[in-house]
Amino acid sequence: MAAFLTEWTVRSHGDLVQLDTGLLAVEGVIPMPLGNFPRRMTVIGLAGGGLAIWSAIALREPEMRRLEALGQPEWLIVPGAAHRLDAHIWKQRYPHLRVLCAPGAAQAVAEAVPVDATGDPFRDSALRFVTVPGTGAREAALLVRHGPRVTLIVNDIIANVRHPRGLGTRIMTRLLGFGIDGPRVPRFARRFFLDDPVAMAGALRGWAGEPGLARIVPAHGDVIETDPHAALLRIACDLDGRRAAGEPSGDPLV
Repeated sequence: MAAFLTEWTVRSHGDLVQLDTGLLAVEGVIPMPLGNFPRRMTVIGLAGGGLAIWSAIALREPEMRRLEALGQPEWLIVPGAAHRLDAHIWKQRYPHLRVLCAPGAAQAVAEAVPVDATGDPFRDSALRFVTVPGTGAREAALLVRHGPRVTLIVNDIIANVRHPRGLGTRIMTRLLGFGIDGPRVPRFARRFFLDDPVAMAGALRGWAGEPGLARIVPAHGDVIETDPHAALLRIACDLDGRRAAGEPSGDPLV
């Protein structure tokens, strides 16, 4: 499991990119031998004018000032135990931040930063925090609605690292199944926290049933904007063995 930083440490990252109204993302890296593994932070504007930060990454000061100009960071969402790397330093920078994580990850996250909530605190029809079924309550997802468009933000249940950079990253992406050939559940996720594939497949089918689903934003790899419905159904079929790619089952969780 990843340790966590205790001093503000900025690693290589790109620019903040707007995905939708009030929704931005920035891609950073995790240094590794012979390459850098991609990771992503997502910034969500809240109805009251503040921000929710999903899977925090320390940014350069110009990007931090741009982020702060959009609103005051209010919630720090640590979607899984392996994504606590920058949580402590964000809490140091913004002591008022409230920390939200999946209940099954709370013990590990609390080693880095005090946890304030493990259930949906937003009470907002346009924003819903969910614990992903079938993961032992260790993984979270977020559904964000802007008008007719829905964005599904996930952590380690779906990876889409189509463009790994560096030999080490390419090897890791292939060996651990981080989606070099398309969106999929990584092998390490299946091994370490996927305890009910059928339950998770049902959740994926429910999300695929959202008519306004515009994109899937994974923690690792490219944003999925080309037919995200089909991507979810393919992954669900891979999990539960159902070969019919027809009617989604389960209720949408948004």
